[in-house]
Amino acid sequence: MQSIIQLQTPLTKTDIANLTIGDILELTGTIYTARDAAHKRMQQAIGEHKSPPVDFTNQFIFYAGPCPTKPGRTMGSIAPTTSMRMDSFVEMTFQLGVLGMIGKGDRSDFVPDLCKKYGGVYLLSIGGASALISNQVKTCDVVAYEDLGTESIKKLGVEKLRLIVGIDTQGRVFQAEQIKKYKRPGIIS
Repeated sequence: MQSIIQLQTPLTKTDIANLTIGDILELTGTIYTARDAAHKRMQQAIGEHKSPPVDFTNQFIFYAGPCPTKPGRTMGSIAPTTSMRMDSFVEMTFQLGVLGMIGKGDRSDFVPDLCKKYGGVYLLSIGGASALISNQVKTCDVVAYEDLGTESIKKLGVEKLRLIVGIDTQGRVFQAEQIKKYKRPGIIS
């Protein structure tokens, strides 16, 4: 059985440099949520020479928008959204100092090169496991764009959030390597 790598934020580029595709992680500490609307608003602010609403230096952005919180809970259900929708914002977030992104699904062909260029990673979360993931969130605070509701930027305190390295700092892609292992010679892809 593959060992699980325990990571505790805050982290640095040095801390993630040796992660490799397929590594299983349990991340504990602070991460931020941001989806389409928040990324668009950040891009607009930067275009207007304004500071982003959060210092993203050495942080992780979780592509998620949690459901409203039920009484007695830290937060509602939360699961990753399709990451490819944020691909046009990846370079911007790396330039803001982000270490990596957390989401689900494939990325555009240029994203692995950006991970390599900026020394960042893409971590895969489990789609369809929103109740399980919400149990790993211990704190949740809206920190920017409250008017966006579920798409506001939230600061999450997570404990042992289970993730898989999907793209490492060398630009290797987990899905591409796994598909190669199962292709049979002579079969058209």
